[in-house]
Amino acid sequence: QVQVAESGGGLAQAGGSLRLSCTFSGLTFDDRTMAWFRQVPGNEREGFSSITPGGKSIYGNSVKGRFTVSRDNAKRTLYLQMDSLIPGDTAMYYCAARRPGLGLSILADGYNYWGQGTQVTVSS
Repeated sequence: QVQVAESGGGLAQAGGSLRLSCTFSGLTFDDRTMAWFRQVPGNEREGFSSITPGGKSIYGNSVKGRFTVSRDNAKRTLYLQMDSLIPGDTAMYYCAARRPGLGLSILADGYNYWGQGTQVTVSS
């Protein structure tokens, strides 16, 4: 049974930082590209960062230079360091695992395991 334990969300002030984590169990980890998505009520889910098993990463323009994705394959854990937060970062954040063999992407296609979501709220 696949389980995804997502944590680290909360309230931060503009300019502050938060770190999210997702720990995966019940599936292979070190052969999957991982990603982070976020969603605001009424909007579509937005992918903004993806990382390969070897650590190569991409970012959407909305977070580039402020957010950093990383992973620890031995701990089966995906991380998101969020710095220089702005109110526009307020959203529900989701981690996701892609089918083995697929490459970097911030589109939802091919991501078949998802975290339960963690709320991030940034106040001005």
